[in-house]
Amino acid sequence: MTTTIERLRGSGGAGGLTVRSRILATVLALTLLTLVVAGGTAWVLQRDRVDAGIDASLQRTVEEFTAFATSATDPQTGQPYASAQDLIYAGMQREVPGPHEGMAGFVEGRLELELPTGLKINEDPELTSHLEEMIATGPGRIASVTTASSEYRYAIVKVTLTDVGQGALVVAYNRSAEMDEVDDTFRTYALVAAIALVVLAAVGWVLAGRLLSPLRHLRETAESITDTDLSRRIEVRGNDDLSELTRTVNAMLGRLEDAFTSQRELLDDAGHELRTPITIVRGHLELMDPDDPADAAATKELALSELDRMHRLADDLVLLAKSERPDFVQPAKTSIGELTDNVLDQARALGERRWLIDARLEGEVLVDTQRITQALLQLAANAVKFSEPGSVIALGSTLRGGRLLLWVRDEGIGIAPDEQARVFERFGRASQSVGRDGAGLGLAIVAAIAAAHGGRVDVDSKVGAGSVFVLDLPARGAVVEQVTEEIEPVTG
Repeated sequence: MTTTIERLRGSGGAGGLTVRSRILATVLALTLLTLVVAGGTAWVLQRDRVDAGIDASLQRTVEEFTAFATSATDPQTGQPYASAQDLIYAGMQREVPGPHEGMAGFVEGRLELELPTGLKINEDPELTSHLEEMIATGPGRIASVTTASSEYRYAIVKVTLTDVGQGALVVAYNRSAEMDEVDDTFRTYALVAAIALVVLAAVGWVLAGRLLSPLRHLRETAESITDTDLSRRIEVRGNDDLSELTRTVNAMLGRLEDAFTSQRELLDDAGHELRTPITIVRGHLELMDPDDPADAAATKELALSELDRMHRLADDLVLLAKSERPDFVQPAKTSIGELTDNVLDQARALGERRWLIDARLEGEVLVDTQRITQALLQLAANAVKFSEPGSVIALGSTLRGGRLLLWVRDEGIGIAPDEQARVFERFGRASQSVGRDGAGLGLAIVAAIAAAHGGRVDVDSKVGAGSVFVLDLPARGAVVEQVTEEIEPVTG
């Protein structure tokens, strides 16, 4: 009993996380992983989009200025620009830079012009020095540079006017500032995600507690179960998987309660039945005169008789205990006609009676031949015990309504109506059987065999007229040829 209760209680989670905590931790971990993957992917894509936008803007400015420089004329003279500085300045006036974009004009390798708005290129000497070097040593280009203060993306468009000097238009973006805006957005995203995780943790903790409340009730009920009280049950709420689990556990507790109740009753009854022969043997041994051979022989015979009775009682108790096992019966295709004849042949040795067959089913049904034979012989033995020599005892078998009926009919003393249910109980005996040999387990064994086949045993009896005991079993796998000599199984 202790082992069973401990299994129901479980370990209690003393050394680890509860189911509620593990569920919540799993949900939070999956949610966090989803947020990190989604946010990280969006962050990378957004930075790539910013870089692509910067390059597209630089390329567009280069193309526009190149087109302008090719055909531009000085509005004051109507002639082409006379100096590179004037051409660059005119081109710069046509642009409106963004907040992180700047434009500058370099003449003869030095920074000479810069728009008053946007990025101030001259404020970063390291950037200015790098641009002067690139203008002096190479062609126009789109490239990047990182200084001590920031990272830049820039485009250089060289301007060469024959005999009047050289210059270059530089368009630059503060890439770090552009990326800071993206990073600020995703810092806000991270903060909102963290707040959402906290809210999810709080809501999830409450919901998990409500969903798992049947399991908590289950644990509390298991902890309250003792070997003297198995009557407590868990309240069933709702109609979901957990309520189904609750119903299953309640059913299990019911079976445990029935099993332990039956065990206690069996032990009580067995103790009572065993004490009687022990008391008889002890009393006779105490009173026996060892010097009187006749008294010693009589006491020996009585002791052996009582020991035989205890042996039979122990065998019957073991058989009833086995009847609770799933492999108690081993059904196989059985010829019911042959089984009926064989039982009749074996039963003839039980007593001098008029042995008859009421009906014989010619066909096969899935039953355990050994157990059914045992049950019918037990019924036949009872019929002999409670009937007079020369009276009729008949056996029969038939199929009716998809059920296999096997019966034993006698012309014995019968059973009173109010005692017919009690005779199938363990150690249950009718009042007419007082003084007759037997422990009251035979019909309990018959009922157990019938129940193991998925059937039952019924009795139809009248006091002084006899009884009919019928095994009513499901006719599984029935293949029927015919029924011969059938009469209704009623009392004689």
